[in-house]
Amino acid sequence: MLTRPTLSWTATGEPAPRTTSLDEVTRVVSGGRVVVLSGAGLSTESGIPDYRGPAGSLRRHTPMTYQEFVGSEQARRRYWARSHLGWATVARAEPNAGHRAVAALRTRGHLSGVVTQNVDGLHQAVGTSGVVELHGRLSRVVCLGCGRKSSREELDSRLRAANPVFEGSASRVNPDGDVDLADEQVRAFRLVDCSACTSGVLKPDVVFFGENVPPARVQRCYRLIDNARALLVLGSSLTVMSGLRFVRHAAKSGKPILIINRGETRGDRYANTLVDLPLGQALTDLARRLGC
Repeated sequence: MLTRPTLSWTATGEPAPRTTSLDEVTRVVSGGRVVVLSGAGLSTESGIPDYRGPAGSLRRHTPMTYQEFVGSEQARRRYWARSHLGWATVARAEPNAGHRAVAALRTRGHLSGVVTQNVDGLHQAVGTSGVVELHGRLSRVVCLGCGRKSSREELDSRLRAANPVFEGSASRVNPDGDVDLADEQVRAFRLVDCSACTSGVLKPDVVFFGENVPPARVQRCYRLIDNARALLVLGSSLTVMSGLRFVRHAAKSGKPILIINRGETRGDRYANTLVDLPLGQALTDLARRLGC
């Protein structure tokens, strides 16, 4: 069963008290067995925009849903044309200070796991081990017919061959790796099918809005949280249930929940500590305090 996409939420009531002090976060993380849940806000300092921040792409862009993608060849053409141009920017993105600090905290044993809602692969690029990619990764492609997985580089090469004169501007890339294109540019774009079964529809190996996270992946995240002492949320508005459910699960178990994010989140009422600081600055300071 597919979930109805949740693209936004509206905060009600008085905002929960926030702080710029990392003292409580430092105290909890120093005890170890902390699971990180990271969101798009962690990657904005790498040049990848988020959906819902002050300059978030949802203010100008509606992301593709799973239902649209599988139900319409024209929707797939629009997605792949736009993504073909935007992919280069995502592929060039490099881990920032926040990613490096998370890797250091993991190496020193303070973190027992990392669950990321991001599809950019930047946690792994800096060497963080044991990352659960909740929503998949843009660098992989899956055939909806035969199930074969392949690299985005392979698909990119095939799309360039099929569209040798395709041009467009990638000056403003969205979090899902695509750019804004005029309709006439989209209409001229040629799709390619799976090279293995020759007829299957190709889809990025990511969970689209309206698509369910694979159950085995969800259960792995629950186990990580069950075995943790605390949950540390980094740069996520927690708007979508795929991430918020883990915050609720930790709260139900009475585990401390720490959130570092710019602005309010949908999970604020479950948190013990809310820190409003830039992620790179905050995590670098946290790692320094803990001798990483």
